Amino acid sequence: VQLQASGGGLVRAGGSLTLSCAVSGLTFSSYATGWFRQAPGKEREFVAGINRIGGIPYYEDSVKGRFTISKDNAKNTVYLQMNSLKPEDTAVYYCAAALRVGVRRENDYNYWGQGTQVTVSS
Repeated sequence: VQLQASGGGLVRAGGSLTLSCAVSGLTFSSYATGWFRQAPGKEREFVAGINRIGGIPYYEDSVKGRFTISKDNAKNTVYLQMNSLKPEDTAVYYCAAALRVGVRRENDYNYWGQGTQVTVSS
């Protein structure tokens, strides 16, 4: 199983980035997928998730209205569109896959990708 995250980079505050996570080695439509992030000196935290059935998204409060998670089952890819970025969004972003739905805890996710760095300058 592989989850390959990409799309990170350096952006100014107020800017946008779109992260992608290409998933292989599992039945993509059978898994919920999510994005987490870890800022320097902090614990990894949940950002957004999308259920396997119906593609219903859910978000951590601080990103609601700014981030949008979506998926393309035909491409086995999940996306995180990030708008109105703030310096506090700076972190390594990770994608993950879970058999359970609606989950936000790290331990509920079965597979993880490598991180992609997002840096937002003020």
